[in-house]
Amino acid sequence: MSLSFSYRHLYYFWVVAKEGGISRGAERLGMAVQTVSTQVRELERSLGHTLLKPAGRGLALTEAGLAALRQADEIFQLGEELPAAVRDAASTGSVRLAVGISDGLPKLAVRRLLAPVLVAPHLRLLCHEDRFDDLIAELALHRLDVVLSDRVAPANPNLKVYSHSLGSSALAWYCTPALLASARDGFPGSLSRVPILLPTRHAAVRARIDLWFERHGIRPHIVGEFEDSALMTTFGSGGMGVFPMAELLDDKLTNRYDLHLVGPCEGVEEHFFALGTEKKVLHPLVQRLLPART
Repeated sequence: MSLSFSYRHLYYFWVVAKEGGISRGAERLGMAVQTVSTQVRELERSLGHTLLKPAGRGLALTEAGLAALRQADEIFQLGEELPAAVRDAASTGSVRLAVGISDGLPKLAVRRLLAPVLVAPHLRLLCHEDRFDDLIAELALHRLDVVLSDRVAPANPNLKVYSHSLGSSALAWYCTPALLASARDGFPGSLSRVPILLPTRHAAVRARIDLWFERHGIRPHIVGEFEDSALMTTFGSGGMGVFPMAELLDDKLTNRYDLHLVGPCEGVEEHFFALGTEKKVLHPLVQRLLPART
């Protein structure tokens, strides 16, 4: 990695900015004032912008200086945490896996998707749920090892993110015993007459469900839309309406939530992907997530 500036120069600037002046910064660094001043000027030259400006008897940050200070704060805060992070990793022998969970992915499916890595000894699993676009940004910055999603990574020449299929599941409709008779009577046309719960349009599968309704001439009576599929399941199990869910979760839906299968959402599937920053996955635990390649 080639850089147009020196981290040593950035550190001197950071100390000067924190101390409020070159003299106090030099004192903290145990260096001559002239040396520190020269190093800060060298940083300004390499960045192409003035970072400090005269203010009375002292110095103040320019707008460029404020921007540089914000970045330096993050850089050196992480640097200060590095020894502890390395020491903890070496002492525990744990294997860390940072996973991003897209908000459009059925949460009940996450544990099943992660099942191949959960048996790893000394696993330290970190799960972060967020919007798809935000997770892609975190992945590109290597703050996440993998992102589990219901869609492929967008085509972007500036972001080298690759999509690995984890398979798919047919979609079906579920409801409580109280709604079952009405929902099954004349299915799928019956879905025009019973209350319906759906994922919001942030979920990739929502567009496919809408097309399925259109294809069958169904005008659903939508009483609730949910960004979180687990929340939709909670309201559905409370009798609020009939809702779609991946059939691979049938055991959980029937046994844990006392829900019943109404019928298939024929031709509609929920897709699952693991997104990574390498075309050839290097993280050993991420490799375990992927189906065997022949």
